[in-house]
Amino acid sequence: MNAKFVRLSYRIAPLLFALSLAACSTFPSENQDPAKNNKATYNKDLRECKEDYPEMGSGVHIRQWINCMKLKGWN
Repeated sequence: MNAKFVRLSYRIAPLLFALSLAACSTFPSENQDPAKNNKATYNKDLRECKEDYPEMGSGVHIRQWINCMKLKGWN
């Protein structure tokens, strides 16, 4: 039973790694408004989104943070 689990995990691990990289690459990092396109504003907006949508074990909070940042003008 353990050998089957190990073989399965070797097949699934690269897929999970690739998906996590794809998720990170889609996180907004540039604001439409040039005046707001700086690190201080980005950190403030992200902190507000994290307060509005706390972390969950399922990972849904990341999608909520992305959508929140997009509403604030970040692409």
